[in-house]
Amino acid sequence: MESSTTVSDVSTPAPLKTPSPLTLPVVLTGVGLVAMSISGTAIALPSIGRDLDASGSPLNWVVAGYNLAFAAMTLVAGAAADRAGRRRIFIAAAVVFSVGFLATALAPTILVVDIARIVSGAGGAGMMAAGGALLASNYDGAARNRAFAFMGTMAGVGIAVGPTLVGGLISLAGWRGSFVVFAVLGVVIVLGSGRLAESRASESRTDWIGSILFVITLSCLMFVFLEAPALGWTHSAVLLALTLGAVGLIAFAMTQRRSEAPVLAPELIHHRGFMGWCLGTLTTSIGFLGVLVFLPTYLQTAAHLTPASAGLAMLLLTAPVLFAPVLAGGLVNRGVDARWVMMVALALVVAGNFGLLALGPDNTTALIAAPLVMIGIGMGASFGITDGQAMSLVPTRLVGTAAGFLNTLRGAAEALVIAAFSAALLGFLTHRLGDVDHAAAVSAGRLSFVDGVEIDALTTSWHLTQMGVGGICFLLSTAVAALLFSGSPRTRREEGGNP
Repeated sequence: MESSTTVSDVSTPAPLKTPSPLTLPVVLTGVGLVAMSISGTAIALPSIGRDLDASGSPLNWVVAGYNLAFAAMTLVAGAAADRAGRRRIFIAAAVVFSVGFLATALAPTILVVDIARIVSGAGGAGMMAAGGALLASNYDGAARNRAFAFMGTMAGVGIAVGPTLVGGLISLAGWRGSFVVFAVLGVVIVLGSGRLAESRASESRTDWIGSILFVITLSCLMFVFLEAPALGWTHSAVLLALTLGAVGLIAFAMTQRRSEAPVLAPELIHHRGFMGWCLGTLTTSIGFLGVLVFLPTYLQTAAHLTPASAGLAMLLLTAPVLFAPVLAGGLVNRGVDARWVMMVALALVVAGNFGLLALGPDNTTALIAAPLVMIGIGMGASFGITDGQAMSLVPTRLVGTAAGFLNTLRGAAEALVIAAFSAALLGFLTHRLGDVDHAAAVSAGRLSFVDGVEIDALTTSWHLTQMGVGGICFLLSTAVAALLFSGSPRTRREEGGNP
């Protein structure tokens, strides 16, 4: 899960007044809370499914809906913060975030949970976007660099400890209690935000049409991936979503060519190096997110781990995100070609995903320890170098657009990976068990047989899904290599911008 955030106006002049001493701790607390909520919620899925008698796409929307809203609202929240005020949007987003988590904890049905999670995702996007803008507008020079370094570190910490923390909370207070804790922490952030300084952009342009079309297209694709396995690919609702998604994608591409402030400048698409780095971060997200979201259910269902134990096991995947970015950045600073560092990161992600073919119900943690660490290191190394390398290839006048596109691409990839992984796993399970409802229950961790048939089917379906993920990551890595090594890297100066 990517930790960077869209900053809408990084050129804001240095403030005349000293920033509030609460600015950094409040924003960092918000960033950490959002990161933990992203990586930790998957631990709660089996408990939610059992309590609310939910499985299949309704249960998967608990995670997918959050990520969809987060990806879709990132650009909108950043633009709103510039216009309405960064502190105001940050506070409003924290309120929305808390309300969503409280509503989740009190939800009587899975439908209410899904809606509440979408609300929480929108709030999380606002906290990340407005929080980054607050740091950019309150700090300057070295202080700003330190602030954003702390922000990235806190996001990494949140991603790393999220599954472990949520697993512990579930063991102590149940899944509803874990969501209440997040809601209470959100209220604390709201209270602390009242003393922060307000700021706005003197001039802000937003491609609202492009943003809306992006949201529509992404939402339609998510619906297709999550609902088609149960409804059927020829169902009228699925076909309608496919049609709307295709039309939205075409319209989005057309508007980007005519917009004065496009979400994605066509000039960036034509830059092979920039697109190589974008495709690289997309590949690591594909290799990381499916495992992050769906492995906890397997650990609790097939390996019979408690939520707390499953959360500890997930540290093998998430803990490397803390140190790998620093190591990768250090290698590049010492003169190692960043392109080769990225290729090693991609190789680790590919090898780790194929290594998960060893997954089984017996000695599970020992079997998958090395593959999980490899994927985590690869993902973390990508975190450490992608943004800096991609931005170095972009003219200064396009750095804001490029940063927004990178973050939007990551968010969209994460949301779609969750949906596609769910669809593949459910499809293979349905083929093995012969009934989609039975397959949905098994994928949610609700087993009924005692002869191991369901666990065998779940394990085999996992292996087949992982083969697909590993194969896709390998093919994409090949494309990344072709893009990055097709010519000498060009700097901003050579592209017509300032160094």
